Amino acid sequence: MKDAFEKIILHVGEDLTRPGLLDTPDRAAKAFEFLTRGYKQSVADVVNGALFPSENNDMIVVSNIELYSLCEHHMLPFIGKAHVGYIPQGKVLGLSKVARIVDMYARRLQIQETLTHQIAETIQEVTGAIGVGVIIEAKHMCMMMRGVEKQNSLMKTSSMLGLFRKNDTTRKEFLALIRNS
Repeated sequence: MKDAFEKIILHVGEDLTRPGLLDTPDRAAKAFEFLTRGYKQSVADVVNGALFPSENNDMIVVSNIELYSLCEHHMLPFIGKAHVGYIPQGKVLGLSKVARIVDMYARRLQIQETLTHQIAETIQEVTGAIGVGVIIEAKHMCMMMRGVEKQNSLMKTSSMLGLFRKNDTTRKEFLALIRNS
């Protein structure tokens, strides 16, 4: 990857022997590996057994989980927050694991629509929840820094599974809870 960054820097017309750029290919490669570390993680590793028996069958919501991802079309960042809700059925997921699942998928080349759905499906599969809702709000640098250059645009995506899709009251409760966060 370091060699690829050297080629990119040379291609834009820079001098790799310039003091400020001497270590840039190596630093950029390390940064890119960090930004895409989700490829080296699995759901089993992230959850790590933090699934606990529970009699609770009320909605659980974790809101304002910040996320950082790279769009698969331009490899530019999109930055935002995820709101995740689920209705457990016999077991609950450790609180930090919800954020770790968001991070695992966000740290891959991604589009926001797919990211939203991946998080929802994974929460449902891991917990056996009877309903899951995920909403992501993000700003996309590919739209802000280039192309149409719209600085205040915000993309919102949602994935509603189970009761969140079938039951209007459940969906409204989730939306009201995240609106107040």
